[in-house]
Amino acid sequence: MIEIERKFLVNSDAFKSEAFNSYTIKQGFLNSDKERTVRVRLIKDLGYITVKGKSSLDGLSRFEWEKEITTSEANSLLSLCEDGIIDKIRFEIKSGIHIFEVDEFFGDNLGLIVAEVELKSENEDFDKPSWLGKEVTGRIEYYNSQLSKNPFGTW
Repeated sequence: MIEIERKFLVNSDAFKSEAFNSYTIKQGFLNSDKERTVRVRLIKDLGYITVKGKSSLDGLSRFEWEKEITTSEANSLLSLCEDGIIDKIRFEIKSGIHIFEVDEFFGDNLGLIVAEVELKSENEDFDKPSWLGKEVTGRIEYYNSQLSKNPFGTW
């Protein structure tokens, strides 16, 4: 239940032609404290509740627990969330043996595109696509919980 991931900015929209899947995500936070976050997501016709622990010092890993919930439950919980609901489209792109999840944000975070890759270990090598930009792993301002409070559009 430990998530290990690296996060990058995206420097072009070339990733879209490489995507094998895409879907919209609406998410909010019942708790966005940096020690622990509780996130609610609506993806297509499925809901999820996720608890994440505090990130490691380098931002590469943290505890994550997720459970599927009904759409009705997700909508009810979204209505209780803190201000700053996140709307985005997620694109999934295969690169070598890994899958990058690229999020294109809308609303107050319009213009922000971030790619994440999950790894099995902090030292694992991975192929870096040409559209991958600057690494922002561990930069708290790029966490969705922070984007809900301090949107990209206000930077």
